[in-house]
Amino acid sequence: MKISLDWLNTYLSAPVHADAVDPLLTGHGFPIEDRVALEGGDVMFDVEVTSNRGDVLSHVGAAREIAAAQEGVTLKRPSTELPAEAGPAVQDAVSVKVANTNHCPLYTARVIRGVVVGPSPEWMVKRLEAVGLRSVNNVVDVTNFVLLETGQPLHTFDLATLAGGGVTVRDAVAGESFTALDGSTHKLKAGTLVIADEQKPQALAGVMGGAESAVGDATVDVLLEAGIFDPLAVRASARGYKIASDSSFRFERGVDPRGVEKASRRAAALIVELAGGTVAQGVIRVGAQEAQEEPEPATLSLRVQRTQALLGMPLGADEQAAYLSHLELNPQVEGDVIHVQVPTFRLDLTREVDLIEEIARLHGMENIPVNDKIKIAARAPQMSVRAKRCATDVLVARGFHETITFSFTRPKWAKAFLNADESAVRLAGDHKKDEPMLRPSVLPSLLQCRKVNQDAGNAGVRLFEWASTWVAGQQEGQEGQDAARETRKLALLMDAESGAAGLELAVRSLRSTLDELVAAVGGPEAAAWLAVEPLAADTPQSEAFATAGLLKMQGRIIGRMGLVSDVTRERFGVTVPQVAAELDAAALLALYPPRGGLEPLPKYPGIDRDLSVVVDETVGWHDIQRGVETALPEMLVSVTLEDVYRGKPIAKGQKSVSLRLRFRDPAATLRHEQVDPQVAAVVASLKKAVGAELRG
Repeated sequence: MKISLDWLNTYLSAPVHADAVDPLLTGHGFPIEDRVALEGGDVMFDVEVTSNRGDVLSHVGAAREIAAAQEGVTLKRPSTELPAEAGPAVQDAVSVKVANTNHCPLYTARVIRGVVVGPSPEWMVKRLEAVGLRSVNNVVDVTNFVLLETGQPLHTFDLATLAGGGVTVRDAVAGESFTALDGSTHKLKAGTLVIADEQKPQALAGVMGGAESAVGDATVDVLLEAGIFDPLAVRASARGYKIASDSSFRFERGVDPRGVEKASRRAAALIVELAGGTVAQGVIRVGAQEAQEEPEPATLSLRVQRTQALLGMPLGADEQAAYLSHLELNPQVEGDVIHVQVPTFRLDLTREVDLIEEIARLHGMENIPVNDKIKIAARAPQMSVRAKRCATDVLVARGFHETITFSFTRPKWAKAFLNADESAVRLAGDHKKDEPMLRPSVLPSLLQCRKVNQDAGNAGVRLFEWASTWVAGQQEGQEGQDAARETRKLALLMDAESGAAGLELAVRSLRSTLDELVAAVGGPEAAAWLAVEPLAADTPQSEAFATAGLLKMQGRIIGRMGLVSDVTRERFGVTVPQVAAELDAAALLALYPPRGGLEPLPKYPGIDRDLSVVVDETVGWHDIQRGVETALPEMLVSVTLEDVYRGKPIAKGQKSVSLRLRFRDPAATLRHEQVDPQVAAVVASLKKAVGAELRG
């Protein structure tokens, strides 16, 4: 925001010296970026204004801050007295409509007839040139002057150029053409907020007027616009069409709803003063706020002790109220509480802490004491954080490296990781042209990382990541709607050796990693809950895995694991076989803390029995485990997989599975004749459950 010192001083009861401006504004949160000496002794200051302080984007706003920072200095507001109105009512001269009140809550219009457009007087030209603006003519210069004076953007139309004798604030129709004041021509997109006559857009609302309706030497009657436009709508237009203006800069940050009428009156008076003419009787107000002439200020309450606690200073109620009074907040002290009325130009003041910040600014940040020591109350991390650390430690100990990747992916990559009843979530806009999808799985990101490691010549890579995934699909109670669902996942990816033996070893290694992971997070009992089941024929499955199994926890599906398909690997350019797993992170972390306790070492020896059974190739280890448990062997303490063999003399389509059964009696030494019936029961159960035959 560029301000002129001479111009600034016209709004102060006592002029401020150029050397005092910097410490006064900088000390209150508005640093001076540049200072330029001008002819005649004037000085231009380029002031940095934060995006939440649109009220300071004017000379009156800057003067208000300087007055608040100096005792005995008050703000002198410019006159808003309207000149005598004459002639027919403004409603008879022009029609105004607002079709989109969400983006234009208030639009006002006045008509000034009989103006004589010409050069501006020297004082006006000097004011504008001091802040880097060139003079256009006496009517246009008034709107620029009032904008820089009050912070309220305005615009003037040549009334004779408006088809139908009026304007409508509406959304543009796709393909409509618009030529701006700067000469640029644009094809408008549907939804762009415009101000149009009966035929076409004449202004890009809140941004810039059109060349065809601009006030020029031939203009006689002027339509003066003042209003409020939605900051997001203005920002979208300014960015979308690459048109920046002083008006859009202010509308994007919010303008004072009470300042609209005042600025309109001020501009009408100056136009009559500089260009002659008469103001039509009345003013047109349309929009959602048309009946609200003077919006009421909001009220806030401030606890005196809260200010003292946050600032660490014993500021009394009267002292705090005095600071707030300097900011025109009209404070009222009631015991230990201060009630204030927030002026409508202070859009940034919405909470108690905002008022405390204002007190700190005026008191001076440099006057707030700094403690050499601070008190910190140490607390244990949240359970979910501790659980995640525990799981991460297990994976790192297993040789896995954690990755942190982006959440976006390509459509062809996303498709392979979607079930038949799911679809990917596409991002709105075109800011991610190559990767417009939110990933439905973390595995595409890990495969990308694996490709980078492959290009770097790294082998034996093991990766994992905790991250969110998104899919769209119908949810219960939302029939007909595809709702996006976000799920936090843990994904693991690791290299495998080529060949059946290498792939099998990798799958077993990954399974043992998951067992150890669950045991570390939930304890030995939880480890027994984890099971891997082959996918049923009617289970929706993705193209990502060549072979896969469901990860289940107490009957609930929490994820999948298996061998990544060749097609998927080739899609990512990965040449090394990969095994992967992905599970619901919340289900895993909910197991924490580990349950179970220490048990004494067994007093009596146990007996191990090894069995080799021949089963069909389709039979999984989970089926064999379930067959053993069905026999209910009384003294069985564990069953483990020892080996899998394929080849002669085993028939094609079958395999030999070697398992070890461990038996123990906690009260006495176990004898073989006690174990034999239990082993026989296991063999019989396996034969019935999976058609197993003892290998001779």
